[in-house]
Amino acid sequence: MELRLKQNVFRKSSLSGSGTMQKLLAFASLVLLVLVFALSSGNFFTFNNIIGILIATSVIGVLSLGSTFVIITGGIDLSVGTVMTFSAVMTGVFITNAGLPIPIGIIGGMLSGAACGFVNGIVVSKMKMPPFIATLAMMMITAGLSLVISGTRPIYFTDTPAFHDIAMSTPIAHLIPGFKVPNTVFIFFGLAIIAGLVLAKTVLGRYNYAIGSNEEATRLSGINVAYWKIAIYVTTGLFSGIAGVLMASRLNSAQPALGQGYELQAIAAVVIGGTSLSGGQGSMLGTVIGALIMSVLTNGLQILSVPQQWQTVIIGLVVLLAVYADILRRRKA
Repeated sequence: MELRLKQNVFRKSSLSGSGTMQKLLAFASLVLLVLVFALSSGNFFTFNNIIGILIATSVIGVLSLGSTFVIITGGIDLSVGTVMTFSAVMTGVFITNAGLPIPIGIIGGMLSGAACGFVNGIVVSKMKMPPFIATLAMMMITAGLSLVISGTRPIYFTDTPAFHDIAMSTPIAHLIPGFKVPNTVFIFFGLAIIAGLVLAKTVLGRYNYAIGSNEEATRLSGINVAYWKIAIYVTTGLFSGIAGVLMASRLNSAQPALGQGYELQAIAAVVIGGTSLSGGQGSMLGTVIGALIMSVLTNGLQILSVPQQWQTVIIGLVVLLAVYADILRRRKA
């Protein structure tokens, strides 16, 4: 009976995780946006602008990849933006203040994010606190810690120029002259492939879908839900840490006041990409498309000189439509 229950949970997870139609819809929306903005302005579909869009997508995209894991469980992580900032500050402390080698500083920054995710996982799975409240508290804690540790001042990496090269150097231009695509773009797509494989091919990914589809049935089938939830929050924290390192490298500084508001952009990208806020359904490909839609929309509206306040309104309406589409899909299922 236990085996049958486990098979049913996984079968349901697999079906709900496909979301092929939703991904096609998101991709069609992305293509339509590109066509509309390309026809509206000759400045949109240029090489430099496309690269600018990809650079803007890279950090928020990595945050979105991490958020996808938690949202598929039916949870939420409101702290990813400030954890990203905290990780950037800790990277600055390790490299600039402590004088540690760059690789050690990067690992320290990433592990700082993973540690925040571990605390989130413990509070949610062991202390049974709602994810919204637990991660809201972590958001406030990491925002404050970033200001306290940095002394409210940016930490610059001017003495370690190699750190800036991690995100912004363009080694591929040596192979293809003129093709100046910075590393941060390749890192984002590389992480998207890794996250997609983790979600589709590993035990963590299967249990991720199973918990989101039916947590109680997953527990009754003998799976240690608390353990795997902690692992999922640690994964999300790790991705926030990587995003922090990328952000610090791109800006060549760790800005302690940066990060608040990024969590909403990350959640919006995940939802637009077809991941259900109810859990049990979603994919990394959809999240990548969702992050690109957000960046293309923002960039296109800026090129068309749409005022900032109206940009916010339009993006909010897009998120509203994405959530409503998810509700309609759930009703039909």
